[in-house]
Amino acid sequence: MSDKAIFLDRDDTLIADPGYINHPDQVKLLDGVAESLAEFSQMGYKLIVVSNQSGVARAILTEETLSEIHSRLKQLLLEKNVKLDKIYYCPYHPDGVIDKYRKESDLRKPNPGMLLEAADEMDVKLSESWMIGNSSRDIQAGSRAGCKTILINQRLNQRQTKPEKIKPDYKAVNMKEAVNIIKMQNRSGTNTNIQNKPFIIKPHQQPQPLQKPKEKAQLNPSPKEPVTQNVSEHKIEKVLHNILEQLKSMQRDNIFGEFSTMRLIAGIVQILALASLFAGIWFLMSPDKDNNNILISLAFALVLQVMAMTFYTMQNKK
Repeated sequence: MSDKAIFLDRDDTLIADPGYINHPDQVKLLDGVAESLAEFSQMGYKLIVVSNQSGVARAILTEETLSEIHSRLKQLLLEKNVKLDKIYYCPYHPDGVIDKYRKESDLRKPNPGMLLEAADEMDVKLSESWMIGNSSRDIQAGSRAGCKTILINQRLNQRQTKPEKIKPDYKAVNMKEAVNIIKMQNRSGTNTNIQNKPFIIKPHQQPQPLQKPKEKAQLNPSPKEPVTQNVSEHKIEKVLHNILEQLKSMQRDNIFGEFSTMRLIAGIVQILALASLFAGIWFLMSPDKDNNNILISLAFALVLQVMAMTFYTMQNKK
């Protein structure tokens, strides 16, 4: 029997979270979750869910209803030939309205109680295990238990989060990327935790086009309106940087997505946007620099990028 495990948060990690789920019919697996869990099982990991369920303390649902919800989750996974080894949950909360559940608990994440209990009951070696979740509470619980951690966040580059007290070892846009992170770590044969180093697949090394124009501008300043030119170049530099960051974010997110015609079209438009961006960079670095050509290229890149994002959005709403 395996002595290592993947500890999994439930809501927004395995299933969609519309709020407090209080009926089995609300259980919907996220895309790619069943396939990813199957790969974890093939890699020899036990699959253990650890979930805060303060809805019980808040009288939103009962433990009996929660059991039905978890039975539905197990059923949906079994239909895809995936078996959870066990589900642990914490029904307690200090602000609960039911006396029985109104208290602090070592089981409630970010405390590591559920992971420690599972390790004791199921003979799990925590140093060989991973905690995967979508919040800082999951990361803190996993780290305190001695596990390696992965933060799942499908909007890593689209929203600001509060400063993390304990940083994850890795970040992933979805469960499929988490699988690749763990595969990579197993192949490397290292168990060393590397703090705050998200796993990013890059199809090529991004160019650094912005230093040379600056150096050139300093060596050969224009005799006419040098301050205006420097301001213009600074604005162009910011636009180039923002586009590059958006391209990297969109590309990383879709490396692990499902194929579709809409996604293919979006990918082609994305490539055209990248080509327009590189054209702008080429014009920027050219000895006979023409700001009109630079701005035209950037405008095309922006328009194409907006089109690509529109196609991606349409795909995600399907």
